[in-house]
Amino acid sequence: MSRLQNKTALVTGASRGIGRGIALRLAQDGAVVAVNYSNNEGAAKETVALVEEAGGRAFTVRARLGTPGAVEQLLEGVAAGLVERTGSSRLDILVNNAAATGFTGAGPSAVTEDIIDNCYTVNAKAPFFLIQKALELIPDGGRIVNVSSGVTHSAFPIQIAYAMSKGALEQITLHMAPVLAPRNITINTVAPGITDNGDPVFQDPEALEQMSALSVFNRVGEVSEVADIVAFAASDDARWVTGSFIDATGGTLLG
Repeated sequence: MSRLQNKTALVTGASRGIGRGIALRLAQDGAVVAVNYSNNEGAAKETVALVEEAGGRAFTVRARLGTPGAVEQLLEGVAAGLVERTGSSRLDILVNNAAATGFTGAGPSAVTEDIIDNCYTVNAKAPFFLIQKALELIPDGGRIVNVSSGVTHSAFPIQIAYAMSKGALEQITLHMAPVLAPRNITINTVAPGITDNGDPVFQDPEALEQMSALSVFNRVGEVSEVADIVAFAASDDARWVTGSFIDATGGTLLG
């Protein structure tokens, strides 16, 4: 029996990249997965199709996190989809993966108030209120995983707005852990490093070499490797781990 058999999960930003990989892995482990997307319905449906081709179960839920009413819209869609497929609105696993990058390419001097506001709204505010409101659906013993980034623990000036907001997300993990503990709900942060998420830059040999050199393994990460770590944090195997920062950077933060 798969370790997430009879479990349900929501993965935000799951239409592509790391989010898609997480959705595929959780479904592979037996969970019924709600695939959240903001705009690209076709990509979200492709994620669901990949899950179903592998024998799993998933469905799409549109909600553009960071916009008014999006959290409520998302949870209503998730609850309805779960009731239809399982007979219950119970949500066992919440993975906050959706993110705004805030990338400018020019460092702090190019950061605007709009960039800061968008990063904090999508990367910190939305996950906080999603956790707060999803607790009505999450049972005792549930799992919450916040996907952050290695840039919160290393200097990367061209991603300063993103790093600031992801640092705030990590504080949610830290401060919510003791609040959720009486219900045996764990909450952890998984922080990927440079991961081949399908972006065209990973097809550039020179750029790939430079990115690979940042890891002690001299390569970039694969989506499946990050998904494996999230799947661990979402499973009963991680029941004694909460409030943690899990470094999934391939040794990039070792110095």
